[in-house]
Amino acid sequence: MQHYGDEPRPPAALSLPSRVVTTVVAGAVTLAVAVHLAMMFLHVAPPNTLSKQHSELINDYVFPEYEQNWKLFAPNPLQQNIAVQVRAQVRTAGDDRLTTGWTDLSAVDGRALLHNPVPSHTQQNELRRAWEYYLNTHDAQNRTSGARGELAEQYVRRIVMQRMSTQWAARGKVEQIQVRSMTTAVSPPSWSAEKISEKPRYRELPWWPVTADDLPEGAKIQ
Repeated sequence: MQHYGDEPRPPAALSLPSRVVTTVVAGAVTLAVAVHLAMMFLHVAPPNTLSKQHSELINDYVFPEYEQNWKLFAPNPLQQNIAVQVRAQVRTAGDDRLTTGWTDLSAVDGRALLHNPVPSHTQQNELRRAWEYYLNTHDAQNRTSGARGELAEQYVRRIVMQRMSTQWAARGKVEQIQVRSMTTAVSPPSWSAEKISEKPRYRELPWWPVTADDLPEGAKIQ
């Protein structure tokens, strides 16, 4: 038993199994950090032979969770609030099709952040970054070309179902979901003469069918 004031045991004093486990864990952590740093460096560095040769592998690792951007340093920061809202079409036990009302997921995240001194990364960034990723891979008609656009759609669907599947499943089988954004301008300061419209603008995406791949782990389509 180690008492207060005792010096920690050096690695050489550990048993052989403990030294093996410590070495393996340290090696795995070091390797994981090295791979992550290498992937991020190749992603943000100017195009080179290595990044071009392995671009698909690098993009699969980086997007969407680790995507880099420079909006923090933009000369014209965003002056609008964007809320992501969702609804679903549910097949009830009586074989009726029910369309739910809109749920504001951004407002849910906002309430979780309020008065929280240590909010999670998920509460702060997951939904916002997923929506930005979708916009960056689709045009105004929601058309995309390439695997990144399909990945963005799948990422948004999975976030929606992770958060809403339990609530919707209580009403029946979820067949389709729809996502939209509501954009409202940030009011100018009282001393400003700027005039802006306070009317919200909406962008509705098409209905997406729900598959087993969109559900949280362990959940099943009824």
